Amino acid sequence: MSDIAIELRGIDKSFGPVHANKNINLVVKKGTIHGIIGENGAGKSTLMSILYGFYQADRGDILVDGKVLTIKDPNAAIASGIGMVHQHFMLVENFTVLENVMLGAEDSPVLNASISKARIELKRLEKEYALEVNPDAIIEELPVGLQQRVEILKALYRKADILILDEPTGVLTPPEADHLFRILEQLKNEGKTIILITHKLREIMAVTDEVSVMRRGEMVATRETDRTSVEELAELMVGRRVLLRVEKGEARPGDVKLSVRNLTVRDGRGVTMVDDVSFDIRAGEIVGIAGVAGNGQSELLEAIAGIRRATGGTVELNGSTVDVTGLADPAELRTRGLAHVPEDRHHVGLVLKFEESENAILGYHRDPAYKKGALLDIAAMRADAEANIARYDIRPPNPRLKTANFSGGNQQKIVLAREMERNPDVLIIGQPTRGVDVGAIEFIHKRIIEMRDQGKAVLLVSVELDEIRALSDRILVMFAGRVVGERTSDADEGDLGLLMAGVENRVENRMEAAR
Repeated sequence: MSDIAIELRGIDKSFGPVHANKNINLVVKKGTIHGIIGENGAGKSTLMSILYGFYQADRGDILVDGKVLTIKDPNAAIASGIGMVHQHFMLVENFTVLENVMLGAEDSPVLNASISKARIELKRLEKEYALEVNPDAIIEELPVGLQQRVEILKALYRKADILILDEPTGVLTPPEADHLFRILEQLKNEGKTIILITHKLREIMAVTDEVSVMRRGEMVATRETDRTSVEELAELMVGRRVLLRVEKGEARPGDVKLSVRNLTVRDGRGVTMVDDVSFDIRAGEIVGIAGVAGNGQSELLEAIAGIRRATGGTVELNGSTVDVTGLADPAELRTRGLAHVPEDRHHVGLVLKFEESENAILGYHRDPAYKKGALLDIAAMRADAEANIARYDIRPPNPRLKTANFSGGNQQKIVLAREMERNPDVLIIGQPTRGVDVGAIEFIHKRIIEMRDQGKAVLLVSVELDEIRALSDRILVMFAGRVVGERTSDADEGDLGLLMAGVENRVENRMEAAR
């Protein structure tokens, strides 16, 4: 038996004029965690999609356990012992965990027999790999960390020995990511082979045995993880030295641009998600909101942006009241100087079936610059899109390409370019670098600092505490829908962590009650 799980030889793939993979060679050893990194659009996901049978290579060979295989579709990949957990989960949201795990893998025409057998096997897998999840829970009611476990269980249920994970921590909180890595270590110890695609170099350094680097469709290096560094990997990815820290001068706050008072937001179930929140943001400063996902940050941004109705409180934009409990809407707020980069680019920020040039003006399509009589001026749209593509290094540089065909990081750049280039007075950003490579992170961080220095007021939400600390001039911490503390950017990480967990808040409440 070979000690090589996967070998790719001379893999080549083009999509029209786009040469996505260029003569790729890759060796992945059995029982290891092998990282694959590269810039957005470097060809990582295309390569793994070829291995999983979504695409067929134009040239090249795939060897599994030393044997050349033709993998025509995902069913053939699964039959060869290969499973894949996608960046955007492939689950039926109104099905249960058990139904999703067994879907397409039923082994009896009598469904009850399949369900009974699947339940027993699922229980065994959960126990063996510490992947506990309620088999009768509805997928849409589960947090993303548990949904990801279901995807892993699906692959294991189908007897996968090789597991591909595409950007697995992109939607996870830090504690959820830590738990995932413990699961991957357990899978490795059980003899499974893991291929991990990620942009996060510190994760690569923490969990992988080897790492391969792709750049512009080519495989440029493979390193043993314990013999490389974050700095070397970043330079190999981008082809130049990358600044891994944020450099910024002192903030010079001016007038208040956004004022939030006693804002309260309830969700569709009547649960209070934002509870009596108040703060101000001034021109020329970045205010970051730290907190574990699910503590009201998303609902706060949506209420300020006019996407979600508040149930109480007031918001003032440039000194004028915004009717956040009634008639305010995103279109009106854009005309008043508010730009919004949403946390969920797929469902809120983009229409994936639209061309890049169409998404580049989405929400601003009524601007006279894009009008030609009663119709849209297509030439003006595409010219504007081409300028943003060059300015933000969006790849591939094609304004007519469907947005679904861009990588996640390049999709994020499309949204950022659209909102940042409108010269807003107030910019609110949710998860600015989610799924974005190290070179693009450097660019986005610089651009956010530039906007601050141009006198813009910036409200930033991120689950990456390092990002919040690096970019923010002031940090607000949210827990259970409330702002439980305010700190400066040099705040101690442990102090922020206690606030994010609600520990200091509970201590203060007990002391107050005792008094």
